[in-house]
Amino acid sequence: MPSTDTKASFVKENFNQIARKYDLFNDLNSFFLHRIWKNHLVKEVEKETKGQLAVLDLCCGTGDISLRFHKSKRVDSLLCIDFSSEMLEIAKSRLKEPISSGRAVLKIEDATNLKSVPNNSLDAVSIGFGLRNVDNLPKALSEIYRILKPGGVFANLDVGKVKSPIISNLANFYFFKIVPLLGYLIWGGKNEMFDYLPVSSLNYPDQESLKAHLEQTGFLDVRYRNFVFGNVALHLGKKPLR
Repeated sequence: MPSTDTKASFVKENFNQIARKYDLFNDLNSFFLHRIWKNHLVKEVEKETKGQLAVLDLCCGTGDISLRFHKSKRVDSLLCIDFSSEMLEIAKSRLKEPISSGRAVLKIEDATNLKSVPNNSLDAVSIGFGLRNVDNLPKALSEIYRILKPGGVFANLDVGKVKSPIISNLANFYFFKIVPLLGYLIWGGKNEMFDYLPVSSLNYPDQESLKAHLEQTGFLDVRYRNFVFGNVALHLGKKPLR
């Protein structure tokens, strides 16, 4: 598994490799529930904002959440950023309509250095199962905070920590033993990326710790909702009004 110094290059290289299998992998390992969680993320963003929106789907991958924002009548402009070129190629094929109309733009960029995105320019930023893959969490959160307009919303969907010891043991067995096997089956052999995905959760903050990170960055009204006993969590926070 990668060290902190090699994490970014490892994730980029291996996501490029598994890009065309990634959506099927997510469907199988979550029993298709990730689709419901992502729908909920978009609904929460709509609920927490007003008017027409400029949205960034960060670490957008194959465009699963981006596609949901495209279908929202509230979204005027959609920026989709990932540092995996192969993931973005799939997103591009799924978002042909909004790209051709100029409503959506795709960019290759690092979540810790969003140099092309101006300060205070977005109404909402979303990340779906990507924050735990960044190599510098405080820097990524600082960049998200920088580019949000005052009053803008950050929505983050990712793995969580289960409090119940019994459920936690069952979840860990599934996540660390069964999920990689599903990946091998889809891939047609062993691939270390499917081992990395569960391991990446080990150093990722639990729900309360991530809430604290968001508050330390400056976000207000931070809250989260657990799914499947806390195996997955959706965090929401707002940049304060000036």
